[in-house]
Amino acid sequence: MARNAHYALIQFLSKRATDAAVSGKALLEIEEQLELKRTPLRIECYDISNISGTSVVASMVVFEDGMAKKSEYRRFIIDTKEATDDTRAMHQVITRRMKRLLNDRAVDESDVAAIGGKLSKFSYPPQLIVVDGGAPQVAAAQRALDELGVTDVALCGLAKRLEEVWRPGESDPLILPRTSEGMYLLQRIRDEAHRFAITFHRSRRSKVMLESILDEIPQMGQARRAALLEQFGSVAALRKATLQQIAMTPGIGEKIAEVIFEYLQKSSQSQGTEIVNTQTGEITSASK
Repeated sequence: MARNAHYALIQFLSKRATDAAVSGKALLEIEEQLELKRTPLRIECYDISNISGTSVVASMVVFEDGMAKKSEYRRFIIDTKEATDDTRAMHQVITRRMKRLLNDRAVDESDVAAIGGKLSKFSYPPQLIVVDGGAPQVAAAQRALDELGVTDVALCGLAKRLEEVWRPGESDPLILPRTSEGMYLLQRIRDEAHRFAITFHRSRRSKVMLESILDEIPQMGQARRAALLEQFGSVAALRKATLQQIAMTPGIGEKIAEVIFEYLQKSSQSQGTEIVNTQTGEITSASK
């Protein structure tokens, strides 16, 4: 019974999310509640994910007419030399995105068309930017817009704990009704950005961890490291491989494969488990 009810709920939410009339109502509610100058037909949402402040990444998801446009999702690797926390990371990613927009605006579209080209997907401006977070993240994003002179893009933040909507310069958040289609759409967009950021973070972390482990294994030259990265891509995949599968990797052979296999067996004994904070996107390790 519970299983059938859960399935019915999934069907309902899926239908609701793809219903054009509902999406249109949601966009009009967002426009009215946030007092926007125009309907936000294109919304971009940004989220930051990190491992205890290191290996920081950001995601950008795009919704047009209230629907996800996955072909225009983007991922950013944050330069942690400049961005040491979430707010600086948010400032950096918004700056990078808006610089691309401004650069594309300077290009004559007719000149591009004349040579058979087309503008990049970054050339389409959002009517609304949503950041995952509250007042600090919104202030950081607004500072990036101000520094670049971008005045025609609206901004807000959606804080997870109480689902408050924060606007630039406001001392108090805006509380949208929980039954509001506009709130439901903002939550969907924010949650999608969060999911996309964590997925990217995990894949990047796997590659970084594999590179780190290969650095510690004897007789691992650049060519062998590159071959193993190409063949397996992550620590988990390499650990699951048999001795024969490792040996079949170009440039490895049985002797080196034995060295790698033995090292992985020893290191797996002290391997920790991964904990993902679904509220912040931070990934930490805990001992088994």
